[in-house]
Amino acid sequence: MADRIPSPAKQASHEQEPSDSSSSAEKRRMTLVKKEPPLVLSPNALVVLKKRYLKKNEKNEPVETPEELFWRVAKAIAKGDGTYEGTDRIEETAFNFYRLMASLDFIPNSPTLMNAGRRLGQLSACFVLPVEDSIDSIFEAIKHAAMIHKSGGGTGFSFSRLRPENDKVLSTQGIASGPVSFMSVFDSATETVKQGGTRRGANMGILRVDHPDIERFITCKTDNDRMTNFNISVAITDAFMEAFEKDTDYDLINPRTQQSVGKISARRIFDQIVKSAWKNGEPGIIFLDAMNRGNPTPQVGMIESTNPCGEQPLLPYESCNLGSINLSHMVKDGKIDYAHLKDVIWDAVHFLDNVIEVNKYPLPKIQELTKSNRKIGLGVMGFADMLIALGIPYNSEEAVATAEEVMSFIQKESKAASAQMGETRGNFPNYKGSIYDRADTPHMRHATTTTIAPTGTISIIGNCSSGIEPLFAISYVRKVLGGEELLEVHPLFQKVAHERGFYSDELMKRIAERGSIKDFMEIPSDVRRSFVVSHDVSPEWHIRIQAAFQKHTDNAVSKTINFPFEATVEDVASAYLKAFQLGCKGLTIYRDGSRDVQVLNIQRKAKYPQVEPRPRPDKTTGFTERIDTGCGKLYVTINQDEYGYCEVFAQMGKAGGCAYSQIEATSRLISLALRSGVKMDAIVRQLMGIRCPSPVWKNGEQVVSCSDAIAKVLNHRAETHVASVAAEMGACPDCGSAVEHEGGCIVCRSCGFSRCS
Repeated sequence: MADRIPSPAKQASHEQEPSDSSSSAEKRRMTLVKKEPPLVLSPNALVVLKKRYLKKNEKNEPVETPEELFWRVAKAIAKGDGTYEGTDRIEETAFNFYRLMASLDFIPNSPTLMNAGRRLGQLSACFVLPVEDSIDSIFEAIKHAAMIHKSGGGTGFSFSRLRPENDKVLSTQGIASGPVSFMSVFDSATETVKQGGTRRGANMGILRVDHPDIERFITCKTDNDRMTNFNISVAITDAFMEAFEKDTDYDLINPRTQQSVGKISARRIFDQIVKSAWKNGEPGIIFLDAMNRGNPTPQVGMIESTNPCGEQPLLPYESCNLGSINLSHMVKDGKIDYAHLKDVIWDAVHFLDNVIEVNKYPLPKIQELTKSNRKIGLGVMGFADMLIALGIPYNSEEAVATAEEVMSFIQKESKAASAQMGETRGNFPNYKGSIYDRADTPHMRHATTTTIAPTGTISIIGNCSSGIEPLFAISYVRKVLGGEELLEVHPLFQKVAHERGFYSDELMKRIAERGSIKDFMEIPSDVRRSFVVSHDVSPEWHIRIQAAFQKHTDNAVSKTINFPFEATVEDVASAYLKAFQLGCKGLTIYRDGSRDVQVLNIQRKAKYPQVEPRPRPDKTTGFTERIDTGCGKLYVTINQDEYGYCEVFAQMGKAGGCAYSQIEATSRLISLALRSGVKMDAIVRQLMGIRCPSPVWKNGEQVVSCSDAIAKVLNHRAETHVASVAAEMGACPDCGSAVEHEGGCIVCRSCGFSRCS
């Protein structure tokens, strides 16, 4: 392949017909150039690419165009052909892969877009690491997770092998602290690692329902400020569901001894799971036995965990590469264009197989197992857009049938493409003993071919709806630099509104305020029926769509089942049971507004403007940070209770003196203000910049006094807290726009912020 294949923006001199003296390779190359699609990107896509994906220089300025990004990825992935077909086809494959992405028909997972053709070269999104019952294994897993997060991936862990809290530790004659306490260590380590300079690490924490610490695990995220780098899920077994149905007790098993340590009511545990999920969406559930019934390589090991959003069950030390087909592009003349869809499926399977070849794996063990099973996860995005283009309401029997039909076709064709690659390139090494090891499937290149993943940022690039979710809003306001607000309207709705004569800017603004159009009587009823948004769709329809896709998906389906704020605990319980009955492999729910911070209003009706601080709580949690000042090392402790931050302690390395008393006085007044409801940022503004005669420099920042030092610690914590809380409340911490809850993740479609993708 040539060292540099020009991007469309630089190809003007190559558009003419080749001369008679041109080589056949040159003729083929220029013929392919003519077939390249124009790269048409939405304003949102350009914002996301610039902020999240394009290569940048030392000044954080983009140094490549979107065209160059797709060429970079296409050329890097095409090199995988060299292992099997030699170098002759690499150039042609690169053009094919460029067309596949630049047309926005298919987009690979984010690490591939970010890292392909670059020094890091880590292209996988999903990893699972084992956590064995020893200190060595626990901290080895933390180290390996840090390496994966740094390279751009997310990690899943099962903590089910760890002995329960207060169990014996024979080597030290002590007692164990239990899985939840060690999860906190993983969470803290993740907080310190920035993924590839662009993404924060994300984890999935899973505990079997029969672990003795299951009750503590269920409630470990009741406080929204805890475990902020974890999604958590309870691994539900068939035995548990049978006990639930019969209203009986089931055994709690100590993983160290494999012996029962007691029995507990299945209904009691189920109720705790449901109530906690109703409160703030955590924990989710995975049906562990259902996942293992779909395990393609049971002879290699059992599945015990998934990736952070739950759609990719993996063996310990296994990774998977994902990509999604844009279904909004698969409709032609009011019908599904299966011929085009087939071409995209086969090209995408080729692309993802090459990713496995050229990937730079973070650990040798991961490379070994990944290449032994060669799992790929081809999924979809733009399903809601496809339904709209077909005139099918999302919450309808026809939508369920369409979901099954489309995913069945993708499953069948991806298997056919994998079988052909198995014949030409060889079966995956663990084929012997796998579910494919039979006469009617003599060839199979990949242990799995399909996964329905969340598509937060890549669906913004593709200018389509996320994954298999309904539309989040018909119209919304996008915030841009300088505080300007732009009105965004779904393009299909805008087109219909103009064609049917009911479009107006005023109407679009009113729709943006509500999100849904179901109550706008001036809009024709058939339009209101087709353009439903997430909160127009009942949980039952959400689950039925998820189950329809799951029926024809090797791995699992990532989807959020949205509930209105007024939904009851019983509504959530019914959803869990419905998901189990319909064959889903897991479920994530989110009740609208359930993660909002409850503001403590103190003496709102007081006769005078003064307020009485709430009492100092009996129990708090917090952290201590050391910071250098001109007077010495200052240790600042910030504590919080269920209502938020409530106290600050600050101490110098050595006690005594005027400075020490001033610091104590400052700390007491800050604590008093916090318990009186004063916002942290207001306190920071008052303290920041107060100067003393002995300023110092700390990490390139000047600390001008002890008060200034305390303010800097408070400010750092406040920024972290605000980012987390803002995302949970429905506001993007980067730009302030509305966020979507999708597949256990939080995504902003205005700027591309994603909490866990």
